Amino acid sequence: MDDLRIYVKGGTGGMGHPRLGGEGGAGGDVWLVAQEKVTLKRMKSQYPRKRFMAGSGANSSIAALKGAKGKDCEVNVPPGISVVLDNGKQLGELNKPGDKLLVASGGFGGSAVTNFLPCKGQAYNVHLDLKLIADVGLVGFPNAGKSSLLARISRATPEVADYPFTTIKPELGTVVYADHKQITVADLPGLIEGAHANKGRGHKFLKHVERTKQLLFVVDISGFQLSPNSPFRTAFETILLLAKELELYKEELRAKPALLVVNKMDLPDAQRNVNELMEQLQNPQDHMHSFPKDMIPADVVSFREIIPVSAHTGEGTEEVFSCLRKVLDEEAEKNIEQYQRKQLRALQLSQT
Repeated sequence: MDDLRIYVKGGTGGMGHPRLGGEGGAGGDVWLVAQEKVTLKRMKSQYPRKRFMAGSGANSSIAALKGAKGKDCEVNVPPGISVVLDNGKQLGELNKPGDKLLVASGGFGGSAVTNFLPCKGQAYNVHLDLKLIADVGLVGFPNAGKSSLLARISRATPEVADYPFTTIKPELGTVVYADHKQITVADLPGLIEGAHANKGRGHKFLKHVERTKQLLFVVDISGFQLSPNSPFRTAFETILLLAKELELYKEELRAKPALLVVNKMDLPDAQRNVNELMEQLQNPQDHMHSFPKDMIPADVVSFREIIPVSAHTGEGTEEVFSCLRKVLDEEAEKNIEQYQRKQLRALQLSQT
């Protein structure tokens, strides 16, 4: 379960005291707090009404002219949550345990400004949209071998079978290196053509790609056909279609570093097919003139590495293991250098 709609309401303020000029207490606020081991499914089970309301502020009285603030309501949610209103406006994100987000403020207490009448708190329906946070996202059509590859390079034990759509929910694996560095790899359910338009629940799967640092395209070297009524796609066409689906969903996904794993090299004619694919990727424009325009991405993906593997036999998976680390380390160094340059420019500007 990766989406939950809840109702949140800040507390109403307390009454003011007209005769003595006392102010009522402000209503309590509703906060979302990211905590480990919390799931949206568990939240729905624990709070079936899905209503979270803060306490009202105390009325002003002779004993306490300034009324006490109402009790805040803290709602524990999983890390990796985007909080969105019904109208699509995003209130914020909670990416790691301990992050807090104010989602409904309490109303002001009654005072001379409000004729000593209290104000109501904010009230919203909000969507808790869970997006997987991972270092690497496996992207491919069904039955490309993503789950088998994940099982080879990580500690994950995903379900693996020789038919499409074995993976129906995102699966996370942890890759552990000799120096104890760990990276997380997400096996995302197989996309299909039209995923950007939510075909085959495409948005539900594509949104998880947004939270990954790099993409690992996985394609079947022998090509792909979803069903007897669907067109057969070669490995080259598969790569173009995957890139197009990502581009149509969100253009900024094109900026993510990408690796390409050409899987099922244990099949007959695999070497001949991979030689042909490498030539097509080196000169893509020479091979796209006959393709429909809606198949061609604005920019053909430039892969950092292209690695032929057999997830079945294990051939080539060690190279995948090392390349993932190499690209992540390079990106981390680049980010540090960019940050240092920004800090230096800011310092130079402050001195002038």
